[in-house]
Amino acid sequence: MRLRSFVCLAVMALFGLTQPVFAADVAKIGIVDFQKVFETSTAGKAAKDEINTQGKKLEADLKAKGSELEETKKRLEREALVMSREKREEKEREFRIQVNDFKSLQKKYERDLQRTQKRLLGEMRKDVLEIIAEVGKSEGYLMIIEKIGVLYAPSALDISDLIIQKYNEKMAKSGKSE
Repeated sequence: MRLRSFVCLAVMALFGLTQPVFAADVAKIGIVDFQKVFETSTAGKAAKDEINTQGKKLEADLKAKGSELEETKKRLEREALVMSREKREEKEREFRIQVNDFKSLQKKYERDLQRTQKRLLGEMRKDVLEIIAEVGKSEGYLMIIEKIGVLYAPSALDISDLIIQKYNEKMAKSGKSE
């Protein structure tokens, strides 16, 4: 009998001590969709416009140089019949050099555009991470994670719109969104 009452007392004490743990607040977790932030924020739209503008400018330049190459090729084909063999070979060599220069220029433009994109998105990511840290501290989040890799989460956990709002406010105050 004593053993039974001791066991009951021990079980009641165990549940009595663990009850506050079960009554603790639920951890506050947030999820941010960086892609959505980049696509819908004011600074993201400005960066996208800058990248598109630069891309169109470079594409127009390449198109003009490509047209020049086509004209050179047509002229070379027309004149090849009346040229001496040495002169034709020299012109063909010059044309191949021009084609290689064009390809090099094309690769350079692609690298430049990628560098610009990387720089702009890197700056945005840095700013957004600062805002996320501020929101996490001020609103009592235990954890804020990036949406990439999350297979399922209730939409209530997504704080992307809040981050976009805070980011737009910050950019408006600093004048960077223009």
